[in-house]
Amino acid sequence: MLPKPPPRGPRTGFIYEPPYRIQGESVAGEHTVIQVPELGLNFDMGSCPRWALAAGVTAVSHGHMDHIGALPYYFSQRNFQGMGVGTVVCPPSLVIPLRDMMKSWIALERQRTPFELVGLAPGEEWELKPDVFLRPFETSHTVPSQGYCVVEKRKKLKPEFHGFSQEQLKKLRSEGTQITDIHEHVHVAYTGDTQLCPALMHPNVATANVVITECTFFAADERKRAGAGKHLHVEDLRTLLSTWESDCVVVVHLSRRSNIQLAREELDRIPEGKKVHLLMDNPRNTTRYEQQVHNVESRETES
Repeated sequence: MLPKPPPRGPRTGFIYEPPYRIQGESVAGEHTVIQVPELGLNFDMGSCPRWALAAGVTAVSHGHMDHIGALPYYFSQRNFQGMGVGTVVCPPSLVIPLRDMMKSWIALERQRTPFELVGLAPGEEWELKPDVFLRPFETSHTVPSQGYCVVEKRKKLKPEFHGFSQEQLKKLRSEGTQITDIHEHVHVAYTGDTQLCPALMHPNVATANVVITECTFFAADERKRAGAGKHLHVEDLRTLLSTWESDCVVVVHLSRRSNIQLAREELDRIPEGKKVHLLMDNPRNTTRYEQQVHNVESRETES
């Protein structure tokens, strides 16, 4: 009798919300790694599929193994493949433990793997690329944790100077007049693992174009489990969706025990549920992407 083939590994979840690709793998308690290629950014690193190496920056939400377990491999492979030193932005309390973790590999590998750690606390910012910043916010989990917003700062001319010539504006600037205001645009918000907390309703999260949120539990009898583990339940998501302005909310961190059909049904019952997508729901996401491709091809044909 022929043996059964080995089990198939998890497929990478993929959602396209122009101009962003959100791709990743996320199974509660096992591994979470999410990437937005357009930003050159990963969120968490519980595993390190090949595509995760392409982003030179990884923002870590907390110190649980399923969110940081693959960091040594990430640093090592970026160095091995000549991709440059990987940078990890993390809560300040994780800097020393992560540095010690990387030091422990020196004796094992007989070599030093280059890496960069940036401790970033809520209220601080770190420049991801010109005029685009990572801004953490405090969340509530079983260990110190934080989510992240990706914020672009755009300079706009103050209304009172509209209609002025370039020469007039140049003269005002030379005289020390502040002729522009800074306007902030939140591209993406990532919650990491958390229970319902005030930070999730802050404008930095509520106004994001895309919100990537954990929601681990969907069954009615799982409220206590969600509370014990400090995770979101779908009932919490109902509250948040009434606050979030995003037209694309990406749900991650379902467990293997989660019934995906139940999750779909619970989300479909929420008025705002039409904008919610389960990252690991490959059949629905594939259908959505194929429809997007069809729409683009139709427009190109008509033009």
